[in-house]
Amino acid sequence: MGNASRPFRRIAYFLCLLSVLLLTEGKKPVKPKCPAWCTCTKDNALCENARSIPRSVPPDVISLSFVRSAFTKIPEGSFLLTPSLQLLSLANNNLQSLPKDIFKGLDSLTNVDLRGNAFNCDCKLKWLVEWLGSTNATVEDIYCESPPEYKKRKINSLSPKEFDCIITEFEVYQSLPYQSLSVDTFSYMNDEHVVIAQPFTGKCIFLEWDHVEVMFRNYDNITGTSTVVCKPIVIESQLYVIVAQLFGGSHIYKRDIFANKFIKIQDIEILKIRKPNDIETFRIAEDWYFVVADSSKAGFTTVYKWNGNGFYSHQSLHAWYRDTDVEYLEISGKPHLILSSSSQRPVIYQWNKGTNEFVKRFDIQDMEDAYAVKHFKVKEDVYICLTRFIGDSKVMKWGGSAFLDLQRMPSRGSMVFQPLQINNYQYAILGSDYSFTQVYYWDAEKAKFVKFQELNVQAPRSFIHVSIDKQRDFLFASSFKGTTLIYKHVIVDLSA
Repeated sequence: MGNASRPFRRIAYFLCLLSVLLLTEGKKPVKPKCPAWCTCTKDNALCENARSIPRSVPPDVISLSFVRSAFTKIPEGSFLLTPSLQLLSLANNNLQSLPKDIFKGLDSLTNVDLRGNAFNCDCKLKWLVEWLGSTNATVEDIYCESPPEYKKRKINSLSPKEFDCIITEFEVYQSLPYQSLSVDTFSYMNDEHVVIAQPFTGKCIFLEWDHVEVMFRNYDNITGTSTVVCKPIVIESQLYVIVAQLFGGSHIYKRDIFANKFIKIQDIEILKIRKPNDIETFRIAEDWYFVVADSSKAGFTTVYKWNGNGFYSHQSLHAWYRDTDVEYLEISGKPHLILSSSSQRPVIYQWNKGTNEFVKRFDIQDMEDAYAVKHFKVKEDVYICLTRFIGDSKVMKWGGSAFLDLQRMPSRGSMVFQPLQINNYQYAILGSDYSFTQVYYWDAEKAKFVKFQELNVQAPRSFIHVSIDKQRDFLFASSFKGTTLIYKHVIVDLSA
């Protein structure tokens, strides 16, 4: 009986051993097979008429070539599973571009063949130019097929500096549910602030950056009547605000840090300032000033000077001319004012050191009915943007003795043509009551503005740049008929 069971025991033993062997064999990694359209040896793989980059190429191959392939794009990470590659040929495959990390992990590469492809040398290929300048692998000469300005250029000889891949744009970031006229920014107690004039509620609205909510929020108001300008000025760490009103007179307020509110300290003489339209603040030597452009028939554009306790009338300019705008600037290192008027050409005044007053110098020719003049500088050159409600607005350049025409912008219903600089980018923004606001970008090579972007702002009256923590840049756009908009200045790297 015991002898009879022995064959069964042997059979069971062999079956058990066979099961263990099969399980052990199943745990071994399956070696990738050579793709159907490729010919593989121990070290090489040659693929013809491949529809895509195969994922099953043996990982130990050191040479991989694609011939007459049907694909025109290569997915990212296509060669991550073949880290031993020394030779990679993608020649003659109608490729227009290559993914940025195509050679990532291929530290053993010694030869790369990319000839015979129709490369589009745009920002997406900038990385390849950088890689060609740093790799130790041998790469045969390859050429651009497009765009036209790069056609037949040798990619191996291009410099990354030839690719202008950084672009900017303004995108809506926040909307404030009220109409506005003037917008100004100021630094006070180590923070950036914004003050907005609301004409219909008669308020000056003060905003600050909320670092938690990551947006601008209102923290205080000055309430008045028909407020048109709220102009801040900081003198010896003390904040003052000049509030210009159409009715009820204009006033000066002081920020009381102990009471944490604004206190009225002075009235502006109503006999001179009847219909204020614009205010500029400036400093000459050690003295602080502000000037109010008065647009009434009987008013005077007037300069006020700080005397240590308040502001007093220093000089009246341009009586009876209904001035709509005043701009302070320096020309050849000397202080100047430009007054715009609805009744004559813009007038330039120069500061006289002997009398400590402004003296009329000359008019800006061929620019009648300029509503406003704003200036900007490119290196040492001085330019002005002149706004016209009807007719062409202009950009003019200081030529040494006069401003000369540089560029005309078609404008209809424009009351603001504001140049502003954000970091190294120079813009000019031309608003309109009847169409989209046009943003122009300064082209350094052409030495003029080129069209850049359109913004949808209803009846814009002012634009200003606000920088937060030197990391975020915003454009405030006031609106006389709609909501006040805040745009974020966005920088995009097209080569990323």
